[in-house]
Amino acid sequence: MSEHVERRKSSPAHRDAYARAMAAPADHKPRLITSKTVGPQVHGSGPIGQFNARLAVRITKGVGTMWAAYVFALISFVSLPAALAAFGRGDTLSGITWLSQSFLQLVLLPIIIVGQNVSAAAQDARAEADHETLTALHGINIHQLQLLEQQKRILALLERSNKTAAE
Repeated sequence: MSEHVERRKSSPAHRDAYARAMAAPADHKPRLITSKTVGPQVHGSGPIGQFNARLAVRITKGVGTMWAAYVFALISFVSLPAALAAFGRGDTLSGITWLSQSFLQLVLLPIIIVGQNVSAAAQDARAEADHETLTALHGINIHQLQLLEQQKRILALLERSNKTAAE
C-alpha cells in the first residue's frame, strides 16, 4: 500500500484544526463561515481596512445593480452616433473601439457584479444550510459516542462479573 500524499493546499492552522477534530470529534464545534465572516481577512481589521472594505462594498452595491447597467448603456449610447459616423467613413476601428470600450465594458461590468452577488448570496445560503445540517449531525455524533462509551462500560462490568462468577 502506498503512503498517503497530502495534495490540498491548506494552511498549517487548518491542518492542525482538522487533526484535532479527527482526534477528538466530540470536542469539535462546527463554525459558520460566510462572506461577511471572511471580510476582515481581505482588507484587514484595522480602521483603514474597515473603511476600505465598507467603501468597496458600497461602490460594488451601487455599481452591481441592473439600474447601473441601464444607466451605463445610456451613457455609452451618447457616443454611438460618432462611432457609427466613423464606421460609415470606413473606420471600423472606431466602431470596434466603441463596442469594446464604451458598451461592453460599461454595461457588462455591472451585470457581472449582479451575477456575482447572486452567486455569493446562494453560497452564503448553502453555507448556512450546511452549517445547520453539520451542527445537527455533530450533535447526533456526540450522542452516539456517549452511547458507545456507556456500552463499553457495561461490557466491561459484564466481563468482570463473568470473571468473578467463573472463579
